[in-house]
Amino acid sequence: MPTVNIDGKDYEFEGRPGLLQFCLENGIEIPYFCYHPAMSSPTNCRMCLIDLGFHGRDRATGEFQFDPEGKPVINWGRKPATSCNTTLGPGMFVKTHRSSPQIKTAQQGVLEYMLANHPLDCPICDQAGECPLQIWTYKYGPEGSRFEVEKTHKAKRIDLGPNVVLDGERCINCTRCTRFTREVSKSHQLTIINRGDKNLPSTAPGEVFDDPYSMNTIDLCPVGALTSRQHRFQARVWEMAHAPAIDMNDSTGTNISVWLRDNKVMRITPRHKEGINDYWMPDAHRLNIDYYNENRVSGIKTKGDIPVDFAKGIEKAGKLLAEANGKTLFVGSAYASLESNYMLQQVAAESGVKEVYYLPHVEEGFGDGWLIQDDRTPNAAACELLGFKALTIDELKDKLSGEGISLLYTLENDRALASMEGAMDGVQVIAHAVQYQNGFDQVDVLLPAATAIEGEGTFINHKNMAQVSQLAKQVAQMTPEMWMRLPKSRLDKGAVVKDNWRDIDNVFDALPSWELLSRVASAAGLGAGYTTHKEIFTALKSAFPDLLGDITVSYKPPKAAFKATQLDFATSW
Repeated sequence: MPTVNIDGKDYEFEGRPGLLQFCLENGIEIPYFCYHPAMSSPTNCRMCLIDLGFHGRDRATGEFQFDPEGKPVINWGRKPATSCNTTLGPGMFVKTHRSSPQIKTAQQGVLEYMLANHPLDCPICDQAGECPLQIWTYKYGPEGSRFEVEKTHKAKRIDLGPNVVLDGERCINCTRCTRFTREVSKSHQLTIINRGDKNLPSTAPGEVFDDPYSMNTIDLCPVGALTSRQHRFQARVWEMAHAPAIDMNDSTGTNISVWLRDNKVMRITPRHKEGINDYWMPDAHRLNIDYYNENRVSGIKTKGDIPVDFAKGIEKAGKLLAEANGKTLFVGSAYASLESNYMLQQVAAESGVKEVYYLPHVEEGFGDGWLIQDDRTPNAAACELLGFKALTIDELKDKLSGEGISLLYTLENDRALASMEGAMDGVQVIAHAVQYQNGFDQVDVLLPAATAIEGEGTFINHKNMAQVSQLAKQVAQMTPEMWMRLPKSRLDKGAVVKDNWRDIDNVFDALPSWELLSRVASAAGLGAGYTTHKEIFTALKSAFPDLLGDITVSYKPPKAAFKATQLDFATSW
């Protein structure tokens, strides 16, 4: 296998990988701005400089040359090379800033030149704390600047489109944003205008940057030039905790990070996942934060929107289920986790009911063939896996109007349930719901279902790929075991009662639907069910080994997570 020597150490490689990406994957930090693994390498920023050399050969014999001490004779290049567009080859020798004073000085010069006209407004910049320019300047920049003239001023607060705002003074012309619209989204809506120190990204005259994926340019921007209109000045990065999750807007299964402050979701950003969403996500999906924050069902309510004690509400639901004596219509949910739907199937079987249904939500032509799907639900594949039968709203109404049904038990079908006002007359209803809808005051027992970030859950996307969403947000009934599973992405992750900034309204009294079902089943005398996610997930892995066999879920608190987070944003953008 061929090797490359980097800073005096040999590394094996396969194929023809790019040098910069190879270094990053092997823990060798090289600063960069314009490079992105999913786009072309224009070598704009000149920050990823290295000294490049090759093992010398004798021109007559072609044999490798060695000095009297037996060390290889290396023919170094006359000037630094950019690692982002350098392809690895056998016999290659590389010096980074760690072993080459020339490279260290060159990188200091590049940063000094970039900062010549860059505004020193880090304290008010939305990018502060996760800004590559800020990070690299502290680590590799000069101690000061020799430019003492007035900085060039450019336009500020430019509304490029409905979601993206540009601060021209901060732009370093890395062209990541323009390359994204040209190579990835292919909308071609952004380009660089003007020349010299006056250039900046812009749309054509009269055009609007309304690309459905426009906000990905905010993630790509290595400085604070492009910011979110919705999130500007709302929270600083060091005030927020972030945790991995799965997007719930459709069947793509986009991997996301949810960012929380005081247990409130402040923003959503994509996480890299090869074969699913790569580095991207649609604007509409990342802006749907109200699903987690607003109009939430918190605590158990009975008919007439009357709140009851949690234990008494579970007892009432269990009593209704027991009294139905098998005359129950069980309706699963393409929005609920595999665990919750599986638990519903178990409860139905113990109640003597063989058939379980679900309500699909497919809008033909709604998808774009990329990361927006016609299937607007995140987990229809789980319902199909369990053998649930698909029903339309009208078919469900017909079943309720027929004889033999005295109880409707439905999981997380919030909007569908709201559209059935009047169709549920004559039957009692137990409903798990995330958000309030019209007509919910007529539900006999309304159970508060947790979102995917308020408990673990398995979701299967349209490619039949299973993923587990992790606990990321507090609920009122937080146990010590649940608390330890919360990822600690900052030291003061959770507020306690004595904290003055703690807002109790952001902590909802909800539980994962599978856990609610387990408690209701126990109250109905149908068995205790499962008490932890580990138990039910282990049962699912036994039932579906081909789908879930390789998936592991950690139930131990992460170690040194705060330090790891600091490294993550320095190397992943």
